[in-house]
Amino acid sequence: MSTTPLSAPAVLDRIRVVLSHPSHPGNIGAAARAMKTMGLSQLVLVNPKAFPDAQADAMAAGATDLLVQAEVVTSLAEALSGTVLAMAMTARRRELAVPALWARDGAAELVAMAATGDVALVFGNETSGLSNDELAMCRRWAMIPVNAEFSSLNLAAAVQVMCYELRLAALDPGLPPAISGAGLLASHDEVEGLIAHIERAAVSSEFLDPASPKRLIARLRRMFSRAGPEKEEVAILRGLFAALEKGLSAPSGVDTAKSSRKVDN
Repeated sequence: MSTTPLSAPAVLDRIRVVLSHPSHPGNIGAAARAMKTMGLSQLVLVNPKAFPDAQADAMAAGATDLLVQAEVVTSLAEALSGTVLAMAMTARRRELAVPALWARDGAAELVAMAATGDVALVFGNETSGLSNDELAMCRRWAMIPVNAEFSSLNLAAAVQVMCYELRLAALDPGLPPAISGAGLLASHDEVEGLIAHIERAAVSSEFLDPASPKRLIARLRRMFSRAGPEKEEVAILRGLFAALEKGLSAPSGVDTAKSSRKVDN
């Protein structure tokens, strides 16, 4: 029997972020904020040193609802109860552990398993990380590919990195939002008309020797191909060059301040 695939928000709702023995309440709040920005909501705390705490509320910065509904438990076993997969985050290689995954691959595996039930992403204490016993309770473990010469990553920052990777794995965010005020791209004919106009103005001003043009036009085409000019931008440049041409051809003493084309810029 076929089943309907879960939506991305539903998948993210099945991911628990577990902080084991966190010592700084500010990191708990910052982790909650990191989670909420990426659409995660299940926060589980194992024996936090100080929670609830005003510093956690302050660092949550609008994500205090996640703190209010956070589950506080006394052991990692309790935090992982009911999950189909637990993945530990650690910066240290361990003996007798299963092979590690990089963060992106680990996030993809968690998201895939979340289609079948709750999963957990487990972070250790700020100072010592996860103990070997805690790591052994997780079927998989992952590492963030940090700079080997300076691998110290704040707990909340690590949570943010992984929540971002989980969101990317859960949904295709598509193209970034359109730029405000952006216009339509100029057509091929419009860009070619601009290039021809520039060439004409360059010859009229004696900037370009038509007998020896070298690669000017080819370089202009390459520049405009990279730039992807909009229709209004092409119109502005056409108006500018028309004004310059008028200035070159006007008799001495004639006012050339006005452009021969009116452009709305």
